[in-house]
Amino acid sequence: MKDPAPVKTTTFLKDVLICSLGAYGGPEAHIGVFQDQMVTKKRYLEEEELIELVALCSILPGPTSTQTLVAVGYKTGGPLLALLTMLVWALPVLILMTALSFLYDFLAWQKVPLESLRYIGPMAVAFILLAAYKIGRKVITDRLTLVLTLLSALVTYFIRSPWIFPLLLLAGGAVSVAASKEKHLWERADLHPPWRFLAAFFSIALLSLLATLWIDDTLVHLFESFYRYGYLVFGGGQVVVPLMYTEMVSLREYVSHPEFLTGYGLVQGLPGPMFSFSAYIGGMAARGTPVPYQVTAAFLSGLGIFLPGLLLIYFIYPVWEGLKKIRGIRLSLKGINAVAGGMIAVAALVLFEKTGFGPDNLVVTGLTLLLLLSRKIPAPVIVALVLLGGYFL
Repeated sequence: MKDPAPVKTTTFLKDVLICSLGAYGGPEAHIGVFQDQMVTKKRYLEEEELIELVALCSILPGPTSTQTLVAVGYKTGGPLLALLTMLVWALPVLILMTALSFLYDFLAWQKVPLESLRYIGPMAVAFILLAAYKIGRKVITDRLTLVLTLLSALVTYFIRSPWIFPLLLLAGGAVSVAASKEKHLWERADLHPPWRFLAAFFSIALLSLLATLWIDDTLVHLFESFYRYGYLVFGGGQVVVPLMYTEMVSLREYVSHPEFLTGYGLVQGLPGPMFSFSAYIGGMAARGTPVPYQVTAAFLSGLGIFLPGLLLIYFIYPVWEGLKKIRGIRLSLKGINAVAGGMIAVAALVLFEKTGFGPDNLVVTGLTLLLLLSRKIPAPVIVALVLLGGYFL
């Protein structure tokens, strides 16, 4: 493969910003934007190389589309450009979601009734239902993946605890590898990875966990939680919903059910990575504190969820050519994705139960789902229509 021609950092980052402002609809849609801007228009890499990077990032925990674009930045200009790529890609929507964490206080100050947001929740359920449907179609390919998906859904419906998610994901990967009955899955590859980044990855995970035992502060707990989501989740923002909801709403009660769904619904109308939802939850968790503290909470939540993916790209990308030869890694993804599909399906069901099955909620969810399936009206327009409907009705 040919290395891309040298480019100016500012030129490349302008193209990253174009991707950030034009990427709606989750990882699958984001990859299409990357293909158009980075491959077709600017030729930073070949289409085959982009597909390979998508495959690489699919077997890593973290936000797939973010890691893919960061890997393109690494390929184009090394570690520094990779870091700048992530900042330009994620910062615009992180800033917007941080601002939206002040939404409830702003509405109260303006004496706008909170009932105007009442249909955001049912709309958000439709987005999660669609994600569950799409992911289910992709990951259920045979009897094994069907069984893993159903078992995952059953277990996570009845056991709503943070520890169950990583356990099921690891089990799904192990079962997938064992069921393949293939030999030579872990043939030794000639790898020379930069171990310092993997050391940083695990050190931050351990230190942040220990810090929560020693320091009872919201900022510490938020960073640890979102950093943990960053290394437990495979795929896009939809996959993190069950983990985040269980801990942030059910266990810690940082946000209420309607507030959680409001944020998730609003992020659907914004471009960029859906992991930016973390900034909204972090900001909401720190409500009632001084503004700088609340902004810091949103910032640390966003930093926490994106940092593991960045460190893993720094560690893996330099040895990607050798890593591609290890078939066991690819096979494990089959089971991991099937388990994640079951989790998302249950998340949609649980959120629907808590939102309520009233006639108006059912109508909003149904209409939103039909509009999404038709692909004729962009997601931001749907969000705007639901907001207007809640305000006037």
